Amino acid sequence: MSGCVVWIPLFSSPGSFISIPTQSQAASFPFNFSYGDYDMPLDEDEDVTNSRTFFAAKIVIGMALVGIMLVCGIGNFIFIAALARYKKLRNLTNLLIANLAISDFLVAIVCCPFEMDYYVVRQLSWEHGHVLCASVNYLRTVSLYVSTNALLAIAIDRYLAIVHPLRPRMKYQTATGLIALVWVVSILVAIPSAYFTTETVLVIVKSQEKIFCGQIWPVDQQIYYKSYFLFIFGIEFVGPVVTMTLCYARISRELWFKAVPGFQTEQIRKRLRCRRKTVLVLMCILTAYVLCWAPFYGFAIVRDFFPTVFVKEKHYLTAFYVVECIAMSNSMINTVCFVTVKNNTIKYFKKIMLLHWKASYNGSKSSGDLDLKTTGVPATEEVDCIGLK
Repeated sequence: MSGCVVWIPLFSSPGSFISIPTQSQAASFPFNFSYGDYDMPLDEDEDVTNSRTFFAAKIVIGMALVGIMLVCGIGNFIFIAALARYKKLRNLTNLLIANLAISDFLVAIVCCPFEMDYYVVRQLSWEHGHVLCASVNYLRTVSLYVSTNALLAIAIDRYLAIVHPLRPRMKYQTATGLIALVWVVSILVAIPSAYFTTETVLVIVKSQEKIFCGQIWPVDQQIYYKSYFLFIFGIEFVGPVVTMTLCYARISRELWFKAVPGFQTEQIRKRLRCRRKTVLVLMCILTAYVLCWAPFYGFAIVRDFFPTVFVKEKHYLTAFYVVECIAMSNSMINTVCFVTVKNNTIKYFKKIMLLHWKASYNGSKSSGDLDLKTTGVPATEEVDCIGLK
């Protein structure tokens, strides 16, 4: 292949790239789509975005993006607001969960509107310039890594709290350092996704350009891209999944298959039920994470390392976008489980609204008096379960 061929993951996280001719090469071969060392002819009159397959995919993608914007946007905002307002919610585990909430919230309000425009409105054409292309792609990538690393930190925290209860819990200073580490590692590891992200004209159908936004890796850097992808695949998927699985397996043995010594009071039994319930939710979150992201990484591995599998399938790009959207939908599951199922965040958010209503209705009472009444609310069973101090 000539030096003008690039490797591109189209508006996605690392782990997906295709080989295309640049615009200068497309001028000489206007209807030839190149994939590695193979050629796939493109019909001049054929526009994949006008096919029924893409129309169906567009509906799925649109529904997923709307769901992410509503669920993650509103749900995580409620969680962040409640966490900022009530000290009773600020236990160690909730501070770790806050990382997921912040990253998912940013994606919901910043990235998803641009993706809706890219995927659904303009049908795979980017019209917002290089800076936003790189910024949105980078923010999405950082969010994915923050979520993965935060889930890993939560699993390790649960393991230490349940399997080694006599060891001192992590101090808040240490927790702050861990949270900073989660973000710093995610930001640094995702730098290539911003550095190599740009725009390129991929398809020209009846003089209509489709501007794709994604990472462009020169063909002479294929080996670097593949090494980078395998590195990401190892430290941001395989490694965390294996570690979390081992942690929860050991925790399950401790909670379900090990006899509790001594006389069990009602308080001890209640605490055990709380811990089991919490661990079950966390294991469900891990299972959902694997089910959502494994198809994405698997699809990317087949396409990037075995391109002949997809070379003659004209709808493979549409299929990839659907798989990618399913992976992104994992953030909705995290939000529902952490914010509504295992945390009494909605109840605390209602108290915030009630506080402001009382403050405006009864001006004779100072806000300090109202704060004293509401901030003193004891942590509920659900909050205690998720904290497990």
